[in-house]
Amino acid sequence: MQKPQEIVLAEPRGFCAGVDRAIEIVERALQKFGRPIYVRHEIVHNTYVVNDLKNKGAIFIEDLDEVPPGATLVFSAHGVSKAVQSEAEARGFRIFDATCPLVTKVHVEVAKLAREGYEFIMIGHKGHPEVEGTMGQLSEGIHLVEDVTDVAAVQPAQTELLAVVTQTTLSVDDAAEITEAVRKRFPHVREPKQQDICYATQNRQDAVKVLSGQVDLVIVVGSPTSSNSNRLRELAARLGTPAYMIDGAEELRHEWFDGIARVGLTAGASAPEVLVKDVIARIKELGATSVRKMDGIEETVKFPLPKGLKIDAATGLEIEVHKLPETGH
Repeated sequence: MQKPQEIVLAEPRGFCAGVDRAIEIVERALQKFGRPIYVRHEIVHNTYVVNDLKNKGAIFIEDLDEVPPGATLVFSAHGVSKAVQSEAEARGFRIFDATCPLVTKVHVEVAKLAREGYEFIMIGHKGHPEVEGTMGQLSEGIHLVEDVTDVAAVQPAQTELLAVVTQTTLSVDDAAEITEAVRKRFPHVREPKQQDICYATQNRQDAVKVLSGQVDLVIVVGSPTSSNSNRLRELAARLGTPAYMIDGAEELRHEWFDGIARVGLTAGASAPEVLVKDVIARIKELGATSVRKMDGIEETVKFPLPKGLKIDAATGLEIEVHKLPETGH
């Protein structure tokens, strides 16, 4: 029986700048204020990361009632609604917002256009915390569509001032198809200047498109709750390559590799590289002898930490940071 010979690594894969920043915010808060630090919702959708931070003293909650007065609270990378933000401020918690800046950009756009009288169609997955956070920027006038069928049923109060926004971790191809349906039904709809789907989601999907054609099987490292990881597995399968998503190496099954010569390996934007290394080691045990890294985009994006968490590693003292004025995107 053919056993795997080569592992091909997608490039880029794994952590994006928003995930890096969110995890660092929790770690810095623990370092500065001591345990426990409360985090509303999983900081990022990855089991390993969440368990690691729990061990360091983070407590993950869904309801602000679970946070004691005077505690330090971190909002997850997915963002929160205005109602959650207001309640947290009213309760007097020390708050650090780990919302990914690319999600915040969507929130800012929604607030700005709402002031100009716009209603919104949001493309996203119902119940996903990012969608709840973005839709929760307004009390009304934002309509969720999950697929093309939903577009036909949406009933905005007016169509003159209508804008479309999307969840940042969608399938690029699905979002384009749904946006096209919105455009057909509402020809005057305003679209974002730059698409809302983030650079990391786009890059990882583009890499999987290239990877799928070179391998017999694709393994995606990511947790079941991770939207962008699920999209990677679906994309590979849609391109005709068998694909499985796993939380870690222990979920690999040897029968997946029967008759497989080349294994493609990638990881969602919230999956750490340590898990990828474990998977490589396990596939090598099954017979793989070489690992090749695919050519791909090198990501250099870095997002600054919030005020109050910039610590000098050598002295442990907080660094005063003078930010340059932000330029428009």
